[in-house]
Amino acid sequence: MQPPNESLAEPLDISYTQEQLREFDGSDPSKPIYVAIKGTIFDVSKKVDVYGKGKSYNLFAGKDASKALGMSSLKPEDAVSDYSTLPENERKALEDWYSFFEKRYNIVGKVIDLPPLSASL
Repeated sequence: MQPPNESLAEPLDISYTQEQLREFDGSDPSKPIYVAIKGTIFDVSKKVDVYGKGKSYNLFAGKDASKALGMSSLKPEDAVSDYSTLPENERKALEDWYSFFEKRYNIVGKVIDLPPLSASL
């Protein structure tokens, strides 16, 4: 596991739609790779060996895959933003992932058109 990054940039407040975010899925080597968690977009480009095209966690790239992260799932059908059905232990795992990313990757923006969560949190 990589250590926290002590030299993160100030978070950016750039708005992205889900369609715009898909452009940063690791398929174009000239573009950065972004992963969103709970609507916050992280630049994971420095870990192309993990999030790049064909790599183990590329499933999360170019989208908000909060549910899959909470579930520790690599199934494409779980890689969605709606985590409202997660039980408490998986919500805790999602919060842990968010904290992990927040300490290691630059925040580059927010996803502005995520559907509302299907259940009350």
